[in-house]
Amino acid sequence: MSDPASITVTPVFVADLHVEGERMPVYVHVIDHPHGRVLVDTGMTELHPAAGDLDPRLRPLDEQDFDLAGIDIVVNTHLHGDHCGGNHLFAGKPTYVQRRELDDARSQDVYIREWVDAPGVRYVPVDGELELLPGLRLVPAPGHTRGSQVVVVETGGRPVVIGGDVAVWHGEFDEPPTEGRQRVLELDPELVWLAHEHEPWRPRTA
Repeated sequence: MSDPASITVTPVFVADLHVEGERMPVYVHVIDHPHGRVLVDTGMTELHPAAGDLDPRLRPLDEQDFDLAGIDIVVNTHLHGDHCGGNHLFAGKPTYVQRRELDDARSQDVYIREWVDAPGVRYVPVDGELELLPGLRLVPAPGHTRGSQVVVVETGGRPVVIGGDVAVWHGEFDEPPTEGRQRVLELDPELVWLAHEHEPWRPRTA
């Protein structure tokens, strides 16, 4: 078992989108683990007509001081364009996604098919929970999409969750929960990193 203290999570700002009159950030997250470097979601690298109404302003990973070659494993929380648009930068690296999400992304028009199946992207379909590395597991979290998943980082205390869009903004945790948010809440996390918030969500303490 890895020393939990040696697992760190770093958010990386890759874009912002125009949503309901405001700019909404897009973050991906790097997990530095003793057994490998994991990237959770990949952001966007180019504009696409399907996202034109969001007026994306991009800071692609390949245009930042970011070590693309240093990533060993990619995880997609889900396959909407702002989460998988950089998958092609990691061609040949194992990219973990729930099988249901991959099937939906290849059959439903709300996904950008050419980004999902960009040349060289090597998906590892997952059915349910999976221990990715010691102290790091994938947990299905349906709600935002049927095949969404979160990454749970065991810290030795309360876990840290990288949630993607399990909640798009902090206030959604106060609303009736989706199945995915319910699973996250049941984990009693210390904090939850989200793709579209600058700071992590922390449960209220009694």
